[in-house]
Amino acid sequence: MFKKFLVCLGMLLTLNVNAADANIDLKDPYKMVRKVSDHTFARISKDQPLIAKDKEHLRVIVEEELMPYIDYKYAALRVLGNHVSKVRAIEDKEEKAKAIKELQRFIDVFQKYLIATYAGVFTQYTNQSVEFAPAQPFKGQDVVVVKTKIVEPGKPDIKIDFKVREDRDGDWRAYDMIAEGISLLDAKQSELQGILRQQGIEYVSDLLEQKSQLPVQFRGEGGNE
Repeated sequence: MFKKFLVCLGMLLTLNVNAADANIDLKDPYKMVRKVSDHTFARISKDQPLIAKDKEHLRVIVEEELMPYIDYKYAALRVLGNHVSKVRAIEDKEEKAKAIKELQRFIDVFQKYLIATYAGVFTQYTNQSVEFAPAQPFKGQDVVVVKTKIVEPGKPDIKIDFKVREDRDGDWRAYDMIAEGISLLDAKQSELQGILRQQGIEYVSDLLEQKSQLPVQFRGEGGNE
């Protein structure tokens, strides 16, 4: 079950909703990931009475503690892949305006979908501990990998790598997670590309919006993809 928890995390560190906490150092990717993880899990532990009464409270925690440090716009565009290039290549102004509007809706829905997904994922959290590998030099790089492992007594350690990118302001935010060697962002892109080609972006947006409105619960692999 815990491996499913990790796989379902998908793009756990991939968004940007509220203002970032001034105590989080966005200029250092290693410190950022560690602090955000600590704050998020501490909040979940503290709010257990509220969560026990209503699991929808997990959405609040995800929005407030996690999302300011996730580059969901970048992740959404990565998931769309070459569809974005096709939109850029449109020459007709009206057609391009319509396509851009569809892109924006997808990004907005993708954000809501992620909030719902990770709220569901956190229903599986039972105080597992996270250990962080030593920080590495990152000056001159625009993408770094922050290595961690999930430790649970009596079970094998699970290695998790977070991909974090630097934006134009020099702030670092996460956009992908590699669990057991698999990029969850790439997996999500592969999953949606076929539907996107066959049904179009509006259909994909509708699909994700429907899933984002489902009650908060853990749905496992395939249940809330």
